[in-house]
Amino acid sequence: MLLALGCMDLDLALRIEEPASPTEQSSQVDCTLYERWERSNRLSIMIIKTHISQSIRGSIPECRTVKELMGAIDEQFVSSDKAQASTLMAKLCSMKLKGTENVRGHIMEMRDIAAQLKALDVDFSESFLVHFILTSLPAEYTAFKVSYMTHKEKWSVNELLNMCVQEQGRLKQEKLESVNFVSHKGQSSKSKGDPKDKGKGVAVPIKKKGDKTLPTYFFCKKKGHLKKECIKYQTWLKKNEGMTSFVCYKSNFVNLHNSHNTWWIDSGSTIHVSTVM
Repeated sequence: MLLALGCMDLDLALRIEEPASPTEQSSQVDCTLYERWERSNRLSIMIIKTHISQSIRGSIPECRTVKELMGAIDEQFVSSDKAQASTLMAKLCSMKLKGTENVRGHIMEMRDIAAQLKALDVDFSESFLVHFILTSLPAEYTAFKVSYMTHKEKWSVNELLNMCVQEQGRLKQEKLESVNFVSHKGQSSKSKGDPKDKGKGVAVPIKKKGDKTLPTYFFCKKKGHLKKECIKYQTWLKKNEGMTSFVCYKSNFVNLHNSHNTWWIDSGSTIHVSTVM
């Protein structure tokens, strides 16, 4: 409201006292000043009354000057100032920084509340505010608090703000290095393999029947089944029950002197060699 009156050049009655009423002996300057003041006073009272809530308008007495009107309005909200101060104090006492993020905004908000309390005649020293801010920091700042307590010099709020921002950067860097270390360690252990998985081999995805990417089984030249499921191979085994089988494991090369009537299977790192006697 004061800003609006100032923009309309109607705040003269708020800035100076009421001049003397003009008389026949008054100069033209005095008459002009009084006319300006009277116009400012009259229009200011009208504008302020139109912006007062209807529910409290009746509780404000009639006033002759705008200064008296502003004083009457202030008297109606004296108790509200006390309630506001109590609310701000409760908010200031309950403020705690969560984590290590945005310590700058946290300290600036606490300093703003302290400025509002000072405007309400609730003042305390800067040193008290510094200790109050330190107690609101989380456990991650414990080493920082101990460092401040061991220093002989006292910090201002601005110095505390700059120091906390630097400490926040250090904590972020330590957290990043810790995450990278754990991630690297997890990858190393994963590459070594779990001892429990030894001998189990690598899991191979199951392919559906009819998939063109399925390999052709060597015996029956068909796709989509395992060796033990091949009916043609089982029938051949029954007909050759007198066969002697030689098995060589983990060998990539087999030399057979008698290669007549022989067959072989290459299955990964294992070679099965069978010879019909």
